[in-house]
Amino acid sequence: MEAFLVSAGVVALAEVGDKTQLLAFVLAARFRKPGPVIAGILTATLINHSIAGAVGGWVVHVLGPDVLRFVLAASFLGMAGWCLIPDRLEPDAGRAAPRYGAYGTTVMTFFLAEMGDKTQLATVALAAKYATVYAVVAGTTVGMLLADVPAVLLGDRLAGRLPSRPVRAVAALVFAALGAVVLVNGAGGLLG
Repeated sequence: MEAFLVSAGVVALAEVGDKTQLLAFVLAARFRKPGPVIAGILTATLINHSIAGAVGGWVVHVLGPDVLRFVLAASFLGMAGWCLIPDRLEPDAGRAAPRYGAYGTTVMTFFLAEMGDKTQLATVALAAKYATVYAVVAGTTVGMLLADVPAVLLGDRLAGRLPSRPVRAVAALVFAALGAVVLVNGAGGLLG
């Protein structure tokens, strides 16, 4: 349960102001069909984070515990720094050919936008930290939905009211704390 909750919380915080959340705003405004856009976000996130979780699970078997400890700590500390940098959405994001519709366009653009994104890399690191890849993928997917579904449902009205700088600072602190805990306690659980 800890892996799920930590993964959901970390990714929900990291996603606020992220390019994929901005993409959710763009897709919601473009299609004005929240159901297919949300379903596309869910599908793309499940596929992307499942791949990331598998990579994180594989890393555990390849690296020894001492190397893994430092790689994870460096990853979380790197994520902390990355959270402080605001994302910008590419000008042509969400502009896939209309023949794919709201769902298809969302799946394709969200999947591609998540490649190498901080939430995907966080999923790799969290899956490497915890022994339960499924709980991590479920948690990171829920975290993405917690941040992106309101963006789809509330659109531009929410965008101007989110205090993105304080939220990014909190996300950075959470990642830094995770990095420090892993460095001090090793790659085991946060509390043990």
